[in-house]
Amino acid sequence: MRANKIKALWKEGKPATAGWLSSGNPYIAEAMANSGYDSIIIDMQHGMGVTPDRAIACLQAISTTDTVPIVRVAWNDPKEIQFVLDAGAYGVIVPLVNTYDQAVQAAGASRYPPLGYRSLGPNRAPFYAGADYFQHANEEIIVLVMIETVQAVSNLEEIAKAPGIDGFYIGPSDLAVSLGIPPGPTAAADPRHAAACQRVVDVANASGLVPCHHGSGPDEAVRRFAQGFKMCQLGSDVGMVRAGAATALKTVSES
Repeated sequence: MRANKIKALWKEGKPATAGWLSSGNPYIAEAMANSGYDSIIIDMQHGMGVTPDRAIACLQAISTTDTVPIVRVAWNDPKEIQFVLDAGAYGVIVPLVNTYDQAVQAAGASRYPPLGYRSLGPNRAPFYAGADYFQHANEEIIVLVMIETVQAVSNLEEIAKAPGIDGFYIGPSDLAVSLGIPPGPTAAADPRHAAACQRVVDVANASGLVPCHHGSGPDEAVRRFAQGFKMCQLGSDVGMVRAGAATALKTVSES
């Protein structure tokens, strides 16, 4: 089975960079994957038009490169988790996991027996991963549970005990809302938000798991990597288009 580059980086103590795909456009997915990210994360939760067929097309586009395809599923739904893994995702990010039982559900849907209850029928996955996919999928597939609420932060030690999860992925905006902080770029400076994020790092490290953070872009990713996080996204496709368009217009208007 093709080795998971992200897991290999983590074993070496190195962080992974990620691009965020919210358009569901396979051409953009291919372009981003060819830019050299360690991973491209396809957003089926909040992405616009990221239907199952578009997600498959993006997975196919990304798999022409060495970039690792990961999907943030829309919900902690075993059917959806199984679908994207069968389609060739090498990892899932599962939103709003607040308890041990919810983490067990997410991990179980991602692992074949005896580690979980994922049904056998990988369809496209062996084309990408290799004919021995079933034998090694439990070792190579990444399962990250999103920490996005006060409840989840309080339950971190218990969530960390869920068999089959690889780490935590902070959703900073929902975490801010749960803390009673306005979401946005200033939320990270609030001491309550900062303490929650540090707690995720500390519990992950103490539990042999990987702490990851969604971040707001490359500048924050640099800071989060220094803090100990092991994966951050550096920007979304739509965000980059908007920023590039705004910069071009500003250059012309100020000339």
